[in-house]
Amino acid sequence: MLKKFKTWYKSVFGSQREIVREETLGVKNHRVDIKGVTYFVAKALFTDIPEMIEIERAVYAGKAPWDSTAFANELRREKDRLYLVIRRNDQLLAFIGSTFDERTQDAHITNIAVLPDEQGNGLGRFLMGIMIKKARQLNYKTVSLEVRVSNQQAQHLYRDLQFEQTGIKRGYYFGDHEDAADMVLDLVATAPETASSVQE
Repeated sequence: MLKKFKTWYKSVFGSQREIVREETLGVKNHRVDIKGVTYFVAKALFTDIPEMIEIERAVYAGKAPWDSTAFANELRREKDRLYLVIRRNDQLLAFIGSTFDERTQDAHITNIAVLPDEQGNGLGRFLMGIMIKKARQLNYKTVSLEVRVSNQQAQHLYRDLQFEQTGIKRGYYFGDHEDAADMVLDLVATAPETASSVQE
């Protein structure tokens, strides 16, 4: 009943763009098949934060670039953020986060991490595919991200998804001050079917 009222209220008082945006960034929990294995995809919850930090520690040699406060602040911003997690047998295996900026028409990948033992199984590609699809549904112009210059595996995936390097941010990463490569996917110039064939 409350949901119907909210929908009616927004249709009368809210803009059509806000409704489309809310629907696009709303993801229902669902099962997916990736390379013949069934996983569970859901919006990240505050209760997922400890496991997200553990994945970061596993990926970044015992260090977590983000703490629980940083993740909590992101998850609170539901209007312009989308964070997703992938689980199998109730274990969190991977996650991704993105900001959706109406002003710049850019979806910026803030964070993506896959447990080392699960890398190469298509989870990162699948999550990137969802965010690219969401950006297309919102008619955004670009998807952008930063990646460590030493992370050749991730850069290979992004190039495969038609991202191009647009610059370098010197000393970008906290702690070791490693440089970051700026990469951008031009959604106007690339065809949807080549950017992602992921089914959601």
